[in-house]
Amino acid sequence: MTYQLPNRPRRLRSSNAIRALVEETRLTIDDFVLPVFVTEETKPSEISSMPGVFCWPVSGLGDQLRNWREMGIRAFALFPKIDPQKKDDQGSEILNRNALVYRASKSIKDLNLDILLIADLALDPYTNHGHDGVLNADGTVDNDRTVEILADTAVVCANAGFDWVAPSDMMDGRVGAIRKALDDSSFCNTGIISYSAKFASSYYGPFRSAINSSLDGKTLDKKTYQLCPSNFREAKRELVLDFEEGADVLMVKPAEPYLDVIRYASQNIDLPIAAYQVSGEYSRIMAADKLGWLNWENCALESLVGIKRAGADLIFSYFADRLAKRL
Repeated sequence: MTYQLPNRPRRLRSSNAIRALVEETRLTIDDFVLPVFVTEETKPSEISSMPGVFCWPVSGLGDQLRNWREMGIRAFALFPKIDPQKKDDQGSEILNRNALVYRASKSIKDLNLDILLIADLALDPYTNHGHDGVLNADGTVDNDRTVEILADTAVVCANAGFDWVAPSDMMDGRVGAIRKALDDSSFCNTGIISYSAKFASSYYGPFRSAINSSLDGKTLDKKTYQLCPSNFREAKRELVLDFEEGADVLMVKPAEPYLDVIRYASQNIDLPIAAYQVSGEYSRIMAADKLGWLNWENCALESLVGIKRAGADLIFSYFADRLAKRL
């Protein structure tokens, strides 16, 4: 018996060709920013909590960047793993024009690969306490002193060849201060991709391990400056403030647990919206694959499609190079 149905949605799913024609959300390699860890060490080293992700010495970045560029990846964000002896309570190394990440940027720019290079703008890789800012005597983060350092650092980044700076600290007023510092130094074309809605998430552990920003292996409490995961109104306020202060791109971080925030930003703010599929999102998929419970490639793609479908225009993802051929 055949039912006389006026609507049969399955007709649009009945073959690979039809499914391809009606696919609503498509990932392309141009959607991605690849986070890259750089190190003072002389050889690449795999990050134990992030299988397949490496810390790269400056000397090895050239060939690797060429490989990634041939895959079609055109945007990269650099994150430094600093020698612990160069860390202090003020994060002073961040203003050293010969510091690791600035040497890396200059060497990459000399390759003329036609890529976008993004500087992470935060003190946590540089401080011996692991916080994203300098501390007051009572151990709290000093917002305004931190903002002054970040504004000065933005100019150092621009001088080193970075195209964009990405403040990831969640200090109040830092986007406006950074924009002014860049403009006053004739870097009006240096963009700001602001970590606008960065939540105090449990998914950052592998990243902190990768750059050695944890405090004796303990989880740092950053709830006085990162957003409460329960608060949607607060996230909206932060997004609007960064828009008003002159950010060029707004970011939501992490990505998958906050698809509602990504959706709101994409529908209500007339700027490109970025999402960061963070280290913990990467590591949970890879761990389940290692145990034979999930297929990492299929799960990564499903997660990334969901992030894009929610409204992200660009996605920071450690899967970018691993999925390049499939995309």
